[in-house]
Amino acid sequence: MASWGGALKKVASEGGGGSESGGSESGADDSSGNSSNTFEYFGWVYHLGVNSIGHEYCHLRYLCIRGKYVEMYKRDPRENPGVKPIRRGVVGHTLMVEELGRRKVNSGDLYVLRFYNRLDETRKGEIACANAGEARKWMEAFDHAKQQAEYELSRGASTRSKLNVENEINLEGHRPRVRRYAHGLKKLIRIGQGPEMLLRQSSSLEGRGRADAFFDAHGGDAVEAHEWKCVRTINGVRIFEDVASSESGKGVVVKAVGVVDASADTVFDVVLSLDRHQRYEWDTLTGDLELVNYENGHYDVVYGVFDPNYLTWWRSKRDFVFSRQWFRGQDGTYTILQFPAVHKNRPPKSGYRRTKINPSSWEIKNLNTSSSSKVAQCLVTQTLEINTKGWFKWKKDYSPKFEKTIPFALLSQVSGLKEYVGANPALTAESPTTVIHSKISDVLESNGELEVAEAPDEFYDAIAGDSSSEDDNSDDDSEKVNKNRRIKLKNVSWAIASLALQRMSAPDANKELNPDVTPINLDAFQFHGSMQRGGDETDTNCWTSPSGTGFMIRGKSYLKDSIKVKGGEPLLKLIAVDWFNVDNRVDNIALHPKCLVQSEAGKKVPFILVINLQVPAKPNYSMVLYYAADRPVNKNSLLGKFVEGTDMFRDSRFKLIPSIVEGYWMVKRAVGTKACLLGKAVTCKYLRQDNFLEIDVDIGSSSVARSVIGLVLGYVTSIVVDLAILIEAKEEAELPEYILGTVRLNRVRLDSAVRLEN
Repeated sequence: MASWGGALKKVASEGGGGSESGGSESGADDSSGNSSNTFEYFGWVYHLGVNSIGHEYCHLRYLCIRGKYVEMYKRDPRENPGVKPIRRGVVGHTLMVEELGRRKVNSGDLYVLRFYNRLDETRKGEIACANAGEARKWMEAFDHAKQQAEYELSRGASTRSKLNVENEINLEGHRPRVRRYAHGLKKLIRIGQGPEMLLRQSSSLEGRGRADAFFDAHGGDAVEAHEWKCVRTINGVRIFEDVASSESGKGVVVKAVGVVDASADTVFDVVLSLDRHQRYEWDTLTGDLELVNYENGHYDVVYGVFDPNYLTWWRSKRDFVFSRQWFRGQDGTYTILQFPAVHKNRPPKSGYRRTKINPSSWEIKNLNTSSSSKVAQCLVTQTLEINTKGWFKWKKDYSPKFEKTIPFALLSQVSGLKEYVGANPALTAESPTTVIHSKISDVLESNGELEVAEAPDEFYDAIAGDSSSEDDNSDDDSEKVNKNRRIKLKNVSWAIASLALQRMSAPDANKELNPDVTPINLDAFQFHGSMQRGGDETDTNCWTSPSGTGFMIRGKSYLKDSIKVKGGEPLLKLIAVDWFNVDNRVDNIALHPKCLVQSEAGKKVPFILVINLQVPAKPNYSMVLYYAADRPVNKNSLLGKFVEGTDMFRDSRFKLIPSIVEGYWMVKRAVGTKACLLGKAVTCKYLRQDNFLEIDVDIGSSSVARSVIGLVLGYVTSIVVDLAILIEAKEEAELPEYILGTVRLNRVRLDSAVRLEN
């Protein structure tokens, strides 16, 4: 089966400044309001859906994004000027783009993106790409389109009215005709070499800098408790030991770290690939792998065998089963978690002895290379926990016996990967960027990049399940070129340079809160939540509010030097925490009679920020955090703009930093310490009333978040987690950042949640 992926292309207007990397520049869709540049993304993708008679289809389609508008074609409109779009629509500010991960498609894999309206999840659609890198670029393209929609919405009443008309269009009606006008398009910057190269690239699915001022091996925004010490260098790969964990007397956490001359997207695909011929070239231990179960786009179970001909004291061949869970952070870092597993379809094989592969994790992060360098590089880290006795013996005596163990074979995988990529330049070859001057003689000039004769459909409906004949078996245009490339989908449910340690001073309350109002006394004992407040570190199933010194935030000069500093005291005071057990996800919890906001004490607080973390499980849970201000919010401050602003503004600024202070190291790796813009990762809903703003964070709206929270819940009674919430500063006047509030959740018990009737 041959798969096709999408090569993204971008159009920049004259003076716009071309770039070879998609989605990294600002233009008409920039939230700064600079409308001098027009960007266009286009390329080949797969359109997935179900037709009117219930048959699943996967059609090759040419997708084009101009500003906030999207068009879908059967053929490349630049090579076929007369072709008309079969689908068109608007990327509205309520559009959510979710990365579903890999989906098995017969003998190959595709990377699927799901689109839905956060206010109406029944309006949705899917596209698929050949690899993770293309999926990432398309997500960046749609993010640009959303920024364009936000910019236009903020320009005035006339534009606002226009957007309202577009949002209210009858989505079941006919497809309106579109007149396309271009303004000042002078050159096209093409990324990729077209469908022929994409065909060869995706067919392999069937079988084959400058350091930041604040940087560590994990690039986190929280101060970690690990203390890594380099103990060996093997074949250009450094071996580290966490000396902090080794002192605890438990198993030793070690890691292998190496720089690989390829992009993180490329290395991720290699590590995840099950192709035997490819794995034989770099993986001495898990080269023979086969898929057992594909749980979802971010989780699978694999079976492997190993014939240890050079491990002489083993008496038999070995087999093993382990699960793999993977996701990509907002900074582009890939994380892969590997756990030993048991599966009923793979009992021990005759003649083989079942063994357990040590739990391990991969982290693959792009490095910032100099602008003159054309070679992409990434930092690859593999971490695992091993037996204390064998490790210390090897570290002291350099015992050769340790070099014949599974842990050493795992640590050697980074070396093998580094050498394999170096020996295969085709893996790292970047497609040449060609500049094509736009033929604008036949394009009418206008003040808009794209004008429509009638209000268009919204984009998610443009790619949703298609009941028309155009995506049915009568797909005549693409039938000629795609007849043998159609895919019948299976019904898969899815899934450093230096550390700036200076501490940030406490935020200026007079700047963010109204200085003309006398502060009230926020006595914490006036407020009561269903989860108890912790008295000291020995208490469990409780909450406390730590200082912000454990978190790294943007300093005053961040826009110039990228330096982050330790956070100071939170601006808002955490006064209570509720831990609820609910049948269904509960929004607008602040309006519930049992909520603290509705109490007499709560009504007297000048302002309360309510964070409702909706945890998907059986049953569902809600962790509700109440942050209080002793004075009303200054409407001209950043906090005031956030509280009174639009949902789009809030989505682009609401940031959370997690940190597992104590707990299993694999959970720490899964959660990470990187700041996350929640509005872009999951669905957030906002309720502004009276003296409060409520933010409902639907963790279950993202398959990645669901997967991570599922892992966390399995260890929740043994972990201590710190969270910091803040509003991201994007302009110099907003710097330095400050922490809105913090919370420490200490070994929470699921059975302690209080029942809340919906």
